[in-house]
Amino acid sequence: QVQLVLSGGGSVQTGGSLRLSCAASAYTSCIGWFRQSTGNEREWVAYNYVDNDIPHYAGSVEGRFTVSQDKAKNTVYLEMNSLNPEDTAMYYCAARNRGCSLTAQAYNSWSQGTPVTVSS
Repeated sequence: QVQLVLSGGGSVQTGGSLRLSCAASAYTSCIGWFRQSTGNEREWVAYNYVDNDIPHYAGSVEGRFTVSQDKAKNTVYLEMNSLNPEDTAMYYCAARNRGCSLTAQAYNSWSQGTPVTVSS
């Protein structure tokens, strides 16, 4: 089973940027991104078809977040720009060895969380 290691979280002010790195132990066909803030359900952020590098984004982050990858290193990145306090949450990456999904239950492997805090 694929193991995922996520890093890059931190604290920034409104308008700032962060880049998260999701390193996988082996190839997988899809990497999903999720976040969860206190008192809320886990929220889908984005996913990427690794083979063709085709990302899709949630409406709340589209135009501000960008997915990229280094296929040789089995690593996918989430560049987060123009951050605002509503982006504050614990972030996760997840792997699925078939078509991508925006449903958390569809993913079989998960990273540990990395915290992102945006202050006003």
